[in-house]
Amino acid sequence: MTDTRDIAAGEVGPGCRKRDPILVAEKVTRTFGGMNAVDVEYLEVPRNKITALIGPNGAGKTTLFNLLTGFDTPNSGQWRFDDQSIAGVPSYKVARMGMVRTFQLTKVMGKLSVMENMRLGATKQPGESLARALFKGMWGKREKEITEQADVLLAKFKLDEKKDDYAASLSGGQRKLLEMARALMVKPVLVMLDEPMAGVNPALTQSLLDHIKNLKADGMTVLFVEHDMHMVRHIADWVVVMAEGKIVAEGPPEVVMKDKAVIDAYLGAHHDVDLGDSKGVEMLEVELAQDEDSVVGTADAGILANPGGTPPEMGQAGATPTHSTEPDSAPDSKENRP
Repeated sequence: MTDTRDIAAGEVGPGCRKRDPILVAEKVTRTFGGMNAVDVEYLEVPRNKITALIGPNGAGKTTLFNLLTGFDTPNSGQWRFDDQSIAGVPSYKVARMGMVRTFQLTKVMGKLSVMENMRLGATKQPGESLARALFKGMWGKREKEITEQADVLLAKFKLDEKKDDYAASLSGGQRKLLEMARALMVKPVLVMLDEPMAGVNPALTQSLLDHIKNLKADGMTVLFVEHDMHMVRHIADWVVVMAEGKIVAEGPPEVVMKDKAVIDAYLGAHHDVDLGDSKGVEMLEVELAQDEDSVVGTADAGILANPGGTPPEMGQAGATPTHSTEPDSAPDSKENRP
């Protein structure tokens, strides 16, 4: 049965309390030099829900993932998973407790087969002990169980025909599927996905979306980082927004997408746009095209200029640009993730 009760325990806003949180973080900070990459005063992640963590590039989303899962060390802070403190706990122990994560750049073992990658994700493997590894009778039964579990997951993710292929031979989208499937070998309670759609062929996007929704249907909690606002609105039960390392807004997606603080974080002064509405984005494009402060290069070379448009001829009188319009002059939008 679908749980239709309110997620928040009281008033909705940054750092609000949840009715049934699975992960609670308090005063978590991480600085690099003089920059505050993460400065989260309080955050709760609701149990058995899909929560999206969104924000502009450089907001600190991946760094927060790294801190909570033991891949980085904070300057301060405490956090609990299932009422158990995991601050300072190594990443492999966090995973064994049922809190697993994937990465922006997939971490598959390219020179191992797909099946071998899956087996690596399982826990309680007696064959990892050097003394026991010499005697198959001590680990053979467990390996058979792991292989059967992997076969079920690979079939579910439509990778069963690739199980004997090298992982390096998979496409980017298939590697994302493999990493998600391998994470499930732990039988997790909380799954944290770092930009699961990044670099994925559109043909596989719907498949990934379905798999994320199925995780919730199977009783798991999902926390994922994503930039695609339409996708966030489509599958998220709750949205948390980060900007400059802080939580600036959170709430149901249909409310957060219209929040002024969220639109400020993404778009600056353009406050009248619903980020989850395609018509709102189209209106923004028209507005930016007419905004002198948003135009770079020649008169016809705005930020949202039509790629098919015809620029003024360089040899034409009065067409000498005041700024370079070469691609190299465009600002680098790639996130500088610590």
